[in-house]
Amino acid sequence: MTRPDADQTTPEVIVRPGKRVEFLDRASYRQRRMRDAARILPVFAAIMMVLPLMWPRGSEGQSLTSNGMLYLFGLWFVLVVLAFAVSRVLRTGAAEDGTGQVRE
Repeated sequence: MTRPDADQTTPEVIVRPGKRVEFLDRASYRQRRMRDAARILPVFAAIMMVLPLMWPRGSEGQSLTSNGMLYLFGLWFVLVVLAFAVSRVLRTGAAEDGTGQVRE
């Protein structure tokens, strides 16, 4: 480990006991939240896909197949759009890093 020269001074941060000081860059914070959204999207999708199974039925002969199919295809479309939007945000964030990879 080398000592910094007189020209290379490092800023000192004074931390008071009991207080936690954190500073996250705005872009880094948004990237982390988008990665969190990408991780939670499949869980959200699974929960939303199960909802038609819990729809009440009025009688034994009543079929909600058409409503269920419309719901599932509509949900599928929304999930595709959400996944596309999240992937675009994550891709542009990786390009800004200059590495081409998403960093943790």
